Amino acid sequence: MEDEYLKNIQSRAFDLLNYYLNERPDMISAGIVKEMQEALHCDQRYAFMMLLAEYCQLNIFGSEEDKVMYYQFIDPAIHILNVEDYKNDKYYASIKINPAKFGKWELLQKKYQPFEVFVCNDIAVNPDGRQVPQIGLFTEEFTYPALLENGGIKMILTPNEIETMRQPIAEATGNVLAYGLGLGYFAFSVLQKENVKSLTIIENSAEEIELFKKLILPQFPHADKLRIIQADAFEYAENQMGKEQFDYVFTDLWHDILEGIPLYKKMKTYENLSPNVNFSYRAEKSIQCYIERVEE
Repeated sequence: MEDEYLKNIQSRAFDLLNYYLNERPDMISAGIVKEMQEALHCDQRYAFMMLLAEYCQLNIFGSEEDKVMYYQFIDPAIHILNVEDYKNDKYYASIKINPAKFGKWELLQKKYQPFEVFVCNDIAVNPDGRQVPQIGLFTEEFTYPALLENGGIKMILTPNEIETMRQPIAEATGNVLAYGLGLGYFAFSVLQKENVKSLTIIENSAEEIELFKKLILPQFPHADKLRIIQADAFEYAENQMGKEQFDYVFTDLWHDILEGIPLYKKMKTYENLSPNVNFSYRAEKSIQCYIERVEE
């Protein structure tokens, strides 16, 4: 995107949406949306978007800049998702997450409230270069599994994780290597593919591996194709990855994009050790967009 005017608006839109996501993602409630619907005689999405514009202090009917920001960056960023689309996901439908504590780890269920917003996919890059964050919400309560470490979120499995793993799962073939265990969504999906011979997962935490093997892995089909190695991802990449015959390597070592930037950059340096291997990274497009913003 070469237009400096649009670049400035895009940057402002990112800042506004980031603030909303980080500070008050649940500010707009179902009750407020219903009141707006009744006042404007409109559908849920329009009511929500008008409330969002008001919260972001956008004068979309009086300011040309605010109007451009709203229609080119804010409105296309928001998606109302269908709960059933994710409840019917094979992992959600097959794997039971029963609350459990294991040392410093805790496995439990968390919830998105109706109209609570969250990042739901990679940043979309339009043909003209515009970058549009992808933000989702449900109109009803949605429950998702989470893994906590010392009370803080270590790993979650939400629509964002599912959507940003679709392409790597589809691409994975042959002997697959994955950095990061998490809640096993990538493993569960890849192991069921006939064209995947084996899956090796590198995970640094012995406790996380033990919890996974005890509570989640017994529910997996084709677990015989899985090998889990306790090791530091970067040490393994530097010293062992090139010695084995992997066909596909997937990296998911980060909980959010900002945390992922230095880890992504570091892992990319090891690609030359396995020149014939296809490498992929969760949420890579979003990471690249943020790197571009920082470097500008």
